[in-house]
Amino acid sequence: MHFSIPDTQELKDESGSTYVAYNIHVNGAFHCAVRYKQLHSLHDQLKKVFGSAALPPFPPKKLLPLTPTQTEERRGFLEKYIQLASQDARVSSDEVFTGFLLSAQQETMGAPPKEVDFDVFLMNWQKVTVSVLSTDPTDVIMDAVAREIGLPQDLICYFALFLVKRVDADIIIQKRLENFEAPYLSQTSAGPGHCIVIRKSYWDSGWDDALMDDRVALNLAYVQTLSDVERGWVVVPKDTQRQLATLQAKGSKKEYLQLARTLKYYGYLQFAPCFCDYPQPDTRVLISAGGRELNFRLALAQDQYKEISFRVTRIRCWRITTAVIDHTNGECSGNSQSSDGKHQRLELSFEYLMSKNKLQWITVVSSQAILLSVCLQGMVGELLLKKQGANRPQGNNTRQRPGSGRRGSWSFLKRDGSSYQISVSRSASTDGIVHETREDGKSRTRETTRKHSDPKRNSGIMSPKATMENDAFEGIGDDDL
Repeated sequence: MHFSIPDTQELKDESGSTYVAYNIHVNGAFHCAVRYKQLHSLHDQLKKVFGSAALPPFPPKKLLPLTPTQTEERRGFLEKYIQLASQDARVSSDEVFTGFLLSAQQETMGAPPKEVDFDVFLMNWQKVTVSVLSTDPTDVIMDAVAREIGLPQDLICYFALFLVKRVDADIIIQKRLENFEAPYLSQTSAGPGHCIVIRKSYWDSGWDDALMDDRVALNLAYVQTLSDVERGWVVVPKDTQRQLATLQAKGSKKEYLQLARTLKYYGYLQFAPCFCDYPQPDTRVLISAGGRELNFRLALAQDQYKEISFRVTRIRCWRITTAVIDHTNGECSGNSQSSDGKHQRLELSFEYLMSKNKLQWITVVSSQAILLSVCLQGMVGELLLKKQGANRPQGNNTRQRPGSGRRGSWSFLKRDGSSYQISVSRSASTDGIVHETREDGKSRTRETTRKHSDPKRNSGIMSPKATMENDAFEGIGDDDL
């Protein structure tokens, strides 16, 4: 997961008093706006679960009101804190952390929970409608969808919910939904043209075998493969096209999948065309992620392409940087806020082992850079799981809760300073959130149009985010040379 706090905003409470809220973005999308004291409360509760030594330092309180420069400094410290804390899987999967983010999203949206008929789509655009609460988290929605279509409980981990944007006949995958967000709220926040789809959650095509003997799971994998083939995400030779068409006409789903698995880019996720600096700056590239690699199809000249595979196990580390291009004066800044004449530019840079003694940084400029980073994390995590002997993906519905043996409850501090208790059990958490949100409807804050960032950050590319180390990195041996 990729966390950032790119900027702040000024909010007003019902009394007219103003305060600063910090905008938390998760995997490239705005998630919530929280006050310093809310994050401080989260830190205190995480300390009770994991101890101070397991957490990064938290920026100290200040007695006097902050100047704009001090606010910007605090923003940077808070961003670093949540980035480092979330890199610890124990913390990021714990219900204190996920419950805080879910509650903060609900408070930010300012909408009380209500019963809704929520649509989730298969990749053939067959609609599955489930009756849920608007504030239900991702795993609750996933369970409801599984019950509606008859997907066995033990196969839910092979699938996940994704937010996508429909553009004409094509789709752009925005992100995979996490358990700390409510899909209904995330879709509402994303705006028109977005919808939620169900896709496979894993990268290793060998795990397809577990789906072949279940009618519903097989159909989910089948319609996704049909969609990927139709969009050109899978390269299909002409003779194979005829074979696939015959199998599709016969309704031979298992045989269709078995043949499709032999094709290039099967199970890959294809990104929109973008630019990279390899082998030279401003090279146009089409990137696909999957098969333990990042596959680059480089446009070298008109109708001339070169294909390069960057193996995940040769990527030592990677990082995300954010910049804003100001077209009014040609300047590039590190502020991710968008306004008239400006647009955000995202870059993914990774350090690749080109030969035994040569590491080289390669940079991709893409609006989907964060999704590309998340895909890298997913492939690395899957490799490590398999090394540990896992024979199935670790889905969103399987929560790792090292603190699940603790008793009691945790509390969510609201912006107005009041708080409420939420049990660590999911069912009780939902009850607590429902109670809070209804009560909070009376004292909702109002957002002003002012957003803040340090002018110093507007003079050049911002410092790179925390570098992600690859625990699956392997050195090149003599046999590879």
